[in-house]
Amino acid sequence: MNLIIKLPGPLLVFLGACCLSFGGLIVKSFEGATLWQILFWRSLFFSLTVLTFLIISYKKKTLKVFKDLGIPGFFGGIILSFGFCGYVFAMYNTTVANTNFIISLQILFLAIFGYFFLKEKISAITLTSIILAMTGVLLMVGNSLTPGELSGNLAAFTMPITFAVLIIIVRKFPTVDMVPAQFVAGVCCCFIGYFLSTKIMISPHDIFLGFVAGFFQIGLGFIFITTGARTTSSAMVGIIMLSESVLGPIWAYLFVSERPSMFGLIGGAIIIFAVLIQFYSLFNNKKKIVSH
Repeated sequence: MNLIIKLPGPLLVFLGACCLSFGGLIVKSFEGATLWQILFWRSLFFSLTVLTFLIISYKKKTLKVFKDLGIPGFFGGIILSFGFCGYVFAMYNTTVANTNFIISLQILFLAIFGYFFLKEKISAITLTSIILAMTGVLLMVGNSLTPGELSGNLAAFTMPITFAVLIIIVRKFPTVDMVPAQFVAGVCCCFIGYFLSTKIMISPHDIFLGFVAGFFQIGLGFIFITTGARTTSSAMVGIIMLSESVLGPIWAYLFVSERPSMFGLIGGAIIIFAVLIQFYSLFNNKKKIVSH
């Protein structure tokens, strides 16, 4: 725990993004587990990982941390659980590249939700980024003629949307601790996976993959990001998190030979470009504020 805290914030965020980038590869590597069985085991090990981290961090004050979560924190955890479900569904039904590119839209959804719920203005550059990103998404989704892949692409939108909602909640209620909210999200996903599965037991190979996904991929991933984000600017966090969108398709190509479509690559490149434009705008605004 002390070793994690001592590491530089940006390095922790990058390590977290690297962990998350293996999500698609892990989901594609399951042998016989169904979508909802994967969700159950992944969420179970994730919940146990987060709970262990909370106990080590807060010791006797662990229960108090959950009490302090309040309605906004529990609501944020429930919202995040929909994103976790959508992520597994998307990885199960469409390409890793499409899912990761769509997830990178989170900063644009933040701008849109900030406009409606926090009354934050949308600049011309942000509006341009949103239009470009939507163009990229339409290229990917419009090219998904098969119902399965189309539903996977649409499900991927739950991740950036729920993440943006979560950030809006945090900004409205800055005292909310996000780590217990992640535990709430994991438990909710466990119940969803349990009730939608015809049976829970799967092969030892797939249970091991569920452990790797829950502990290593999202468990350590979210702990690294949550810890690192405390000492790293939000704009820098967003830029570093783009590495997940780049690395995810690479792992899928190298280890399971999944090749994204040409329209997927073109659409993804447009989305990444749109997000980078938005980051450029954020940095410029920050420089202007500092200079004044």
